[in-house]
Amino acid sequence: MNRLYKLLLLIPLIIIGCKNKELDEKYLSQSINSLHMNIFSKEGEKLISIKSPHSNYDKKRNTFDLKETTINLFKDNNLEYIINSDNSKLSNNNKLLELDGNVSVKTIIQQGDKLTANSFTWNIKNSEYLLIGNVKFENSLVTLSSNKAILKRSTNIIEFFNPVKYKFKDNMKDSGYEINSENAYYNIDNKSVNFKSKEERVRSKIYF
Repeated sequence: MNRLYKLLLLIPLIIIGCKNKELDEKYLSQSINSLHMNIFSKEGEKLISIKSPHSNYDKKRNTFDLKETTINLFKDNNLEYIINSDNSKLSNNNKLLELDGNVSVKTIIQQGDKLTANSFTWNIKNSEYLLIGNVKFENSLVTLSSNKAILKRSTNIIEFFNPVKYKFKDNMKDSGYEINSENAYYNIDNKSVNFKSKEERVRSKIYF
């Protein structure tokens, strides 16, 4: 009888505990439809604009998980890059941006340029974008591909890491030509490619 009495006393406590857990999880995780977020610097300069039809905010981790995102990156309050991806995550108090799944980067400077990768990472404190996995840069003239690249905002230069495959598209012929190298640097502003090796025995530059 005593055991039955103790069990009856415990049941309400278990139910209350489960309800509190459900309320905590609901409170700590919030689903957001049609998210439109702007992030500014301390000086009031617009850095990022994020759009997502569906996202989730985890208050405990202070993290946004977003689907089908369109992200605009600004410099001096002017739109510089437009990035699309299947998924993205904004964390570390809105200082770390991570994208994955069909990542596509387009520049406003040269609208025919397209940069794609499996993933994209940007620590907002610095001015470099890291791209990993099936990285490919392409426009009407060239195709550059590697497994890793860094886009430097300060210089608008994309550094492709070893091994790099380069293809020049010659519209006047049936096919262009290809070059394999250790590292390649593509300058978005003046459309030049610079090839280098660690031993510095191979160095060439091509203008279009």
